[in-house]
Amino acid sequence: MKKEIKFSLLYRDMWQSSGKYVPRVDQLKRVAPAIIDMGCFDRIETNGGAFEQVNLLYGENPNKAVREWTKPFNEAGIQTHMLERALNGIRMYPVPKDIRQLMFKVKKAQGVDIARSFCGLNDHRNLELSIKYTKEAGMISQATLSITHSEIHTVDYYMNVVQHAVNYGTDEICLKDMAGVGRPVFLGKLVKAIKDAYPNLIVQYHGHVGPGFSVASMLEVAKAGADYIDTAMEPLAWGMVHPDVITVQAMLKDAGFLVKDINMKAYMEARALTQEFIDDFLGYWINPKNRFMSSLLVASGLPGGMMGSMMADLENIHTGINAGLTAQGKDPLSLDDLLVMLFDEVQYVWPKLGYPPLVTPFSQYVKNIALLNIMSLQQGGKRFQTIDNNTWDMILGKAGKLPGKLAPEIIELAEEQNKTFYTGTPQDNYPDALDEYRKEMEEKNWDTGENDEELFELAMHERQYRDYKSGIAKERFLKELQTLKEKQSKPMDDKTTKASKDENIVDVVAPYFGRVYFDLSLEMENESIKLGDAVKKGRRLCYLESHSTYQEITACCDGEIIEINFKQGDMVSKNDIIARIRKQA
Repeated sequence: MKKEIKFSLLYRDMWQSSGKYVPRVDQLKRVAPAIIDMGCFDRIETNGGAFEQVNLLYGENPNKAVREWTKPFNEAGIQTHMLERALNGIRMYPVPKDIRQLMFKVKKAQGVDIARSFCGLNDHRNLELSIKYTKEAGMISQATLSITHSEIHTVDYYMNVVQHAVNYGTDEICLKDMAGVGRPVFLGKLVKAIKDAYPNLIVQYHGHVGPGFSVASMLEVAKAGADYIDTAMEPLAWGMVHPDVITVQAMLKDAGFLVKDINMKAYMEARALTQEFIDDFLGYWINPKNRFMSSLLVASGLPGGMMGSMMADLENIHTGINAGLTAQGKDPLSLDDLLVMLFDEVQYVWPKLGYPPLVTPFSQYVKNIALLNIMSLQQGGKRFQTIDNNTWDMILGKAGKLPGKLAPEIIELAEEQNKTFYTGTPQDNYPDALDEYRKEMEEKNWDTGENDEELFELAMHERQYRDYKSGIAKERFLKELQTLKEKQSKPMDDKTTKASKDENIVDVVAPYFGRVYFDLSLEMENESIKLGDAVKKGRRLCYLESHSTYQEITACCDGEIIEINFKQGDMVSKNDIIARIRKQA
């Protein structure tokens, strides 16, 4: 009898890997029937990750979106699954235990069948509560391995995580190849090891295209006994996303597997609707570079979705670095030179930081350190001069146990700064907090919602939820959309800094939409510049955060800060003037 391979459509991840936002609930409801009529999907990824946060960012209630989006699939007998980050829940930083527990109860009530839970460090301790709370809520638990490629990420390494997850009671295992750097033969060996040890354990493979391994990986894991394969569909397939279901289905069918047929009329309808959503407003936030594959990612292991932000980072520091090189009598560097330097620096930094799998948010931490190292070295400084608090938490063990050993110089640096290493269970650092949020909702006369779902959203995404409730989020989103539409019709200067009408005044301009941080401790009042400060060319003025990555905004000249227009944590649109500098005479 032929082995059956089933497919899941990653409609959520297709959007998140391409741009910033996801379709509105009315759009999701329109495309759902066509996806169902395609007839080839047994599962749909409907929510999780950044999905619900971006709902709030454009002024839509994420609870309504999840409920309305899962309903047609529930009725059609197609399983729905969400993505959650274990200790971090569905946000970028740790979540108190009682909020994590409520999340699964809420999502089960909203129609989500499966919780795909991953720890970016593959620390099984962070998975334990996710598995427990998933099962208590009546959902299917899918414990997830964050796949990367290094000398320490062996089959035995991953099997240790699997064994713990099985002991905790997981129902399934997912291989999350988030950067697409898992080598096909290795992944086949890993799936075989899982199936040999636990023949009845469901295995699902998730692989981004990125550097180009994932189609071959899909064939290898299928041969080794995988049960489900994650796929995408045009016009949001390939590039830095996932392979199109048509190709995967044809490949597996030719290899002798039993796969469902695809209703091509329905496929074309879902494809056309997806393109309609892109044309409506979502395309304004889709980076064209995410439509292309890049073999440059093989060595660095970074997720392909970071390419756009990495190039923005490099473009921002390019002029400053070359100015310094010219002053030293050295030849300038091209952007390609800098890109290769960044990839080389990531390869240098990664093992020294204990080989954290390069998945959100740890991929951003490693990339940011590499970028700051390059800037420091080009200015005659040393490596690891700037490390933000979130990265220190990873280094010190507060996010979980690192897969490898820290380099001696990192340990020495921590000791010099009187940092304390943490060896306990990460969750213990974050006490319960639901009662505080419930009290806030009572004081503001806000409804906690069906099954406390509104309480959950406030507790999980407190800043975004408050902005949603006040109407600021939608107002800001519409302003941002209008700005992007105007820019498309009339191109604007993309440089970070540009001269104002007064030739002695330089405007420090936001290169894209994001959130301003003057200090990466992320404390709301901890600002590193103030009016009257004397600054030197190349000095960091602030960071701009977008898509969970941080770009340095630096001074392009010597001078004095004469204007600061935003506070720590404020949102800015592309070309907003963050600050002004009076050039030094």
